[in-house]
Amino acid sequence: MEKAIKSILISSGVVLVVALYLFIAANTVMAADPILKVGATAGPFAQILEAVKPVLAEENIELEIVEFTDYVTPNLALADGSLDANTFQHIPYFERFKSDRDLDLVSVAKTIVIPIAIYSDKYESLSEIPKNSTIAIPNDPTNGGRALLLFEKAGLIKLDDSAGINATIFDIEVNPLNLKFHEVEAAQTARVIPDVAAAAVNSNYALDLGMNPKEDSIYIEDGDSPYVCIVAVRPENKNDPLIKKFVEAYQSEKVRNFINEEFDGSVIPAF
Repeated sequence: MEKAIKSILISSGVVLVVALYLFIAANTVMAADPILKVGATAGPFAQILEAVKPVLAEENIELEIVEFTDYVTPNLALADGSLDANTFQHIPYFERFKSDRDLDLVSVAKTIVIPIAIYSDKYESLSEIPKNSTIAIPNDPTNGGRALLLFEKAGLIKLDDSAGINATIFDIEVNPLNLKFHEVEAAQTARVIPDVAAAAVNSNYALDLGMNPKEDSIYIEDGDSPYVCIVAVRPENKNDPLIKKFVEAYQSEKVRNFINEEFDGSVIPAF
């Protein structure tokens, strides 16, 4: 009888210990901060996420930054569930990639613009550019169309309304100054500035030559550019509270100030 009682007491003790362990383990899991995995390419995109991280931490959300070295894997990783979101691409690239790969992804927020700008070493403003001037623009479809849209926004030309981001020089309908658009490799646009009246140059190539897009250009894209970068997610997560918290943190004043101070105009907040 005594042995039976001891056995029952020992069994009861084991059960209590196991129950207590499970209770503690369950509460530890519940108490852990949620983790949000966001993909970005190296450079400004990843740097900005580092600034977002402490803002999210204030909301008890841990941001795990997954850095990529290419522009294909981030969307594939998002589509297969390896990421909760990504931020590395502008809208035209995003839409084209989704279509080409038949991916179901959506944009939930604007982030930044890495601007293309117009530079000249002869004129200090667009109004000084004379008739019959030669203008250099990139010769690839994406950047060439982007440059033409910038010249249209600046009021120097008018494009066919149906051209959109796919505009080419053949879509120029109104050209009051009879500007001659000379197409060159995007990487060479900054180098031909001495040979033309003005050139449209992507920020990465301008920075390579020590030019500051904000200070040295005579006209620059703003946050309303159709080439604004975005936060992408899977459709089922677009209303997820964690994603909403991430967007709020990204679009906070702290992050805006970081972008402006860190990149000095070569990256523009689009929020």
